[in-house]
Amino acid sequence: MGSSGSSRVGLPNTPGARSPPEIAARTGQPPWDFGYVKDRAAMGELLGRLVDRSYAETQDRPGGGLMISALVMFLGGNGVGRGFYGKAVQLGLIPSERMSEQAKDTFWIGQMNGVVEWAATR
Repeated sequence: MGSSGSSRVGLPNTPGARSPPEIAARTGQPPWDFGYVKDRAAMGELLGRLVDRSYAETQDRPGGGLMISALVMFLGGNGVGRGFYGKAVQLGLIPSERMSEQAKDTFWIGQMNGVVEWAATR
């Protein structure tokens, strides 16, 4: 069952960013409820596919490929989900998910900045 206090995913405060309820209202699709395992898994699958594309387009840039999912954070939180670091390990961008919080933050911020710079050139 879903929970009213469930974690939700959204974009950082950037112009044009939309929250999941706004997206649902605009598309007519039901909103995602991250209290449900199926909704969390679906978001993970979607983000994984987006990362595969952004990484493929940027893997030859200095510093390695970029994970566009670095822009997606938990609403009301300050960070990305565990799956972000798992995907980074799969892509060879970091050696392990078992890094210090400072090392994780440094990696995440580098990815976020890289994605913003990359998007500005498209």
